[in-house]
Amino acid sequence: MPRTATSASPRPGRSRFLRLTAAFAVLTALAGYLAVQYVSGSKGSPRCVVRSAEGTRGEGHTYEMSPEQASNAAVISAVGTTRGMPERAVTIALATALQESTLRNIRHGDRDSLGLFQQRPSQGWGTPEQIMDPVYASGKFYDHLAEVPGYSRLPLTVAAQRVQRSGFPQAYAKHEPDAALLAAALTGRAPTTLDCSPGTATTTGPGDAAQVRAELVRSFGKNVLPKALAAGAEAAGTVTVPVRPAATAAAGAVAKRGWELAHWAVARAGALRIDRVSYADQVWIAGEGWRTERAEQDEPGTTEVRIRLAQ
Repeated sequence: MPRTATSASPRPGRSRFLRLTAAFAVLTALAGYLAVQYVSGSKGSPRCVVRSAEGTRGEGHTYEMSPEQASNAAVISAVGTTRGMPERAVTIALATALQESTLRNIRHGDRDSLGLFQQRPSQGWGTPEQIMDPVYASGKFYDHLAEVPGYSRLPLTVAAQRVQRSGFPQAYAKHEPDAALLAAALTGRAPTTLDCSPGTATTTGPGDAAQVRAELVRSFGKNVLPKALAAGAEAAGTVTVPVRPAATAAAGAVAKRGWELAHWAVARAGALRIDRVSYADQVWIAGEGWRTERAEQDEPGTTEVRIRLAQ
């Protein structure tokens, strides 16, 4: 006779399978949560936020990151603009690093991949030590991007893939809005749109002016500081970065350069123990953000970014 259906409990094997499946789902969700907390930090941790400028398309869009991520993004941007690359190139580089490493300089990856862009020593990108240097790694990325014909007019995924040759080229697309937001701030086009907060955690120890000057030169090149300032001939606890217009500079180019330097200092404030940055009539104070403050009259034809270090 055919066996009739009953309301009996599921077989032991099926019940065990369901319990294991549920447990795996919980563990996966927990692992994802912990990963997000590791990358972005928990409440009360030092944070950096970049927002879209008022009156622009996408107003209200923000992107939140850790100081480590902001510092690496600032280096990527500075290396690009110092090489004369346009903002679009910086956006492509930042989107690539967001996908490859979440803007963290990691010492692991697929096979021998390393660093911000997951470059591989075995593929000729450099030695492991070189690739782990954000300045070097960024420079190598831009070297390859510059060889892509018409990269600035290509879809971001296509341009990035021509450099990276990733197995998942479409993955870069989801990072384009955040990368564009970061690029607008870090190239200086969108003033006062980047802020970093120290959070509840505090880092002890004073800032080192010599280190700040050295990092400026590494990111922006030796011409970023006059020789006297590069040697440290200024007030203790401060670094002053002149912003001089080029003879053929387009209108607004000087201000953009000044905001690029100011945002670089804010993005790297945690790593370099910077507690105040001023440019034009705006002042950033760690833990307080940007505010308007009347600036002293600058020498005609020049202006400067002033960086004050924690004491």
